[in-house]
Amino acid sequence: MIKIYTDGAAQGNPGPGGFGTILQYGSHSKEISEGFRLTTNNRMELLAVIAGLEAIKKDDIAVTVFSDSKYVVDAIEKGWLWNWQNKNFKDKANPDLWLRYIPLHKKFNPKFVWIKGHNGHPENERCDQLAVQAANQSQLQIDTGYEKLVK
Repeated sequence: MIKIYTDGAAQGNPGPGGFGTILQYGSHSKEISEGFRLTTNNRMELLAVIAGLEAIKKDDIAVTVFSDSKYVVDAIEKGWLWNWQNKNFKDKANPDLWLRYIPLHKKFNPKFVWIKGHNGHPENERCDQLAVQAANQSQLQIDTGYEKLVK
């Protein structure tokens, strides 16, 4: 089983933001993070999950995602995402990222576990550090999906 731990952060919401992701498979671990010049916290939370799933090289493997984002966990575990998709994401935020997530969900069918953020969970704390560090870089990427909407 692959465990994916995720966290996202945005300063100002919207503002500079980043995500941190840790993948664990047996004794192997990989960290991923990226920062963006203008984004939202929810986008970074979802992008952290997407980045983790996109990094998986094996098919047919169980995946569990641990996230402190109720937005992400509830959207998937409570089935809201499928209702949003059926309505073409009308009046819903982040359709570009949800559409990027859906094929990954169909490929891996991950289980989601909500964990309380900033509560001493080692992997969640590390993901938060990665997200904040990524958001504080001098060279930040453009979150085109977000910036296209706000211009």
